[in-house]
Amino acid sequence: MIIKTLKQFKKILTAIVGFTVLGIGIIMIITPGPASLVIPLGLTILASEFLWAKKVLEKLKEKVQQIKNSGYKIEK
Repeated sequence: MIIKTLKQFKKILTAIVGFTVLGIGIIMIITPGPASLVIPLGLTILASEFLWAKKVLEKLKEKVQQIKNSGYKIEK
């Protein structure tokens, strides 16, 4: 009984922390900040407990790899 409760607690805590970090990253898209680092961090936290987040993170990695391979350069 207590093990099930601890697993549920861990899942809830992971969800709270992950969604908070992800939300901060989304806010950083329109405000100054490293959104390109914070959003994947939030997804990584969520992916430790949720399959959907793992799939989204994998798609994000594939997109980044495609951009790298295309030779697209971002100029500052």
